[in-house]
Amino acid sequence: MTELLLGPLLRHVNHDSATVWVETDGPCVVEVLGASTPTFEAGGRHFALVVITGLEPGTTTAYEVRLDDEVAWPPPGYTRPASRIRTLSEEDTKFRIVFGSCRKPREMPSIGHDALISYARRMAVLPESEWPESLLLLGDQVYADETTPQMQEWLKTQRDTSEPPGVEVANFEEYAQLYHEAWSDEWLRWLLSTVPTSMIFDDHDVRDDWNTSHTWREQMAEKDWWPERIQGGLASYWIYQHIGNLSPAELAEEPMFQQVLKSGVDNLPALKEFAEEADKEADGKKGARWSYRRDFGPVRLLVIDTRAGRVVCHEERSMVDEEEFQWIEKNAEGDFDHLLIGTSLPWLLPHALAHVQSANEAACRRPGWRGKLAERVRQTADLEHWSAFRESFDRLNELITRTGKAEGGPASISVLSGDVHHAYIAKAGYAPEVPAAIHQLVCSPLHNTAPTVMRGVFKMGWWRSATAIAERFARRAGVPPLPLRWDRVSGPHFGNAIATIDVDGCDAVAFLEISGEAGLTRLPLVRLTEH
Repeated sequence: MTELLLGPLLRHVNHDSATVWVETDGPCVVEVLGASTPTFEAGGRHFALVVITGLEPGTTTAYEVRLDDEVAWPPPGYTRPASRIRTLSEEDTKFRIVFGSCRKPREMPSIGHDALISYARRMAVLPESEWPESLLLLGDQVYADETTPQMQEWLKTQRDTSEPPGVEVANFEEYAQLYHEAWSDEWLRWLLSTVPTSMIFDDHDVRDDWNTSHTWREQMAEKDWWPERIQGGLASYWIYQHIGNLSPAELAEEPMFQQVLKSGVDNLPALKEFAEEADKEADGKKGARWSYRRDFGPVRLLVIDTRAGRVVCHEERSMVDEEEFQWIEKNAEGDFDHLLIGTSLPWLLPHALAHVQSANEAACRRPGWRGKLAERVRQTADLEHWSAFRESFDRLNELITRTGKAEGGPASISVLSGDVHHAYIAKAGYAPEVPAAIHQLVCSPLHNTAPTVMRGVFKMGWWRSATAIAERFARRAGVPPLPLRWDRVSGPHFGNAIATIDVDGCDAVAFLEISGEAGLTRLPLVRLTEH
């Protein structure tokens, strides 16, 4: 009998359709609620994304996963609540989304209690009306360059880890093992089988400082193991994360997805070729678009890829290429009450850090040893957020300003981010020119930690004295003033955390929860629809 290795993961859900992802230990037909599809093969592994249509809006339906007509989920003796699909109601104006980033998979005393597991445990005893309609994971679902001791022992059984890349992962098969380690916890499996989940990668899904600059790309290209690593990373991301972000209509128009469904052969060579093209830069354009859009009644979620989509081969750096930025701008338009912009890297950093990053970008353009030194600082200190791509920062600001000022525009615009291993909420100072309330919400990590010295840096970044010094430094480097001001309204908070946004019509509130021995501790509410 074919067995279920990983999943089910409930991915895209709207008013009348859903997709469910699984990995199995052999080829089979996967069935969920009467919808079925054969598995496709990649690297000797077998996967399926079942597209379920014809569901009734605003309903809850428990489901099983059948492999060749045998029930594989839930397993015998399963004691957690039934996995279920909850379609969106066309009339309901309430919506809840939870989000976070940066999750290491193993329980380690040094990094505390896993906020995502704590959330799943609590959710299981709550009434369904209290469950979120969406979960957004904003990067570092796996750590390809910082493997656990258990993963390192497994790697030693596969190859000589005294040779590069050592105990980092090297290829598709090792990436697949990473995902199994990350997603096999039974509480997490239940959560992901029940809450529709959207995802985007960040650097550690591939490697620390991924696409920081053209210099970084040149340095990696010199390593003989890198082509296999980047191909394995992007091919596995496409399977384990990306295809689940897409709607049934988008999947029907996705050439690679249609190819793997129909090929009848192992698709890893084709996926590696696709990954190689996706990683390339040509004429200021990247070979694939990983950004996507989700609509949840009164809420639009626009997720921006701020890693693979970067253009750094020219003197002018950009978070995404021109064509993708135009796609983002177009999809920020529409009829909705709240716009959520998901980007793994924060847009609004602590003030001093924002000025320093913009100044460093300017310094990296200087010729000779000074530019090289600035580049070394850029990589060492992770100076690679939106403000370190200043033209992109300004363009995102213009997009948010334009959207917030539009007649009949949204009541709130919130930028959701992770990466920086602490949590905070900042409020942008647009009022009264922009009717919409604008916020930056950062929630990281779900399960990791920030070094003590970095905690001090993050706190100092908000100090007025540090901001004044950093701003003068940026002016001397020729950096123009920042186009907006923002104020911190919550944080910085340290420790494992998860964030929630609750929408009720034109109103929206947010709160952070810190994970500890006793579970999750809620911090005060922040209203997102007040200036």
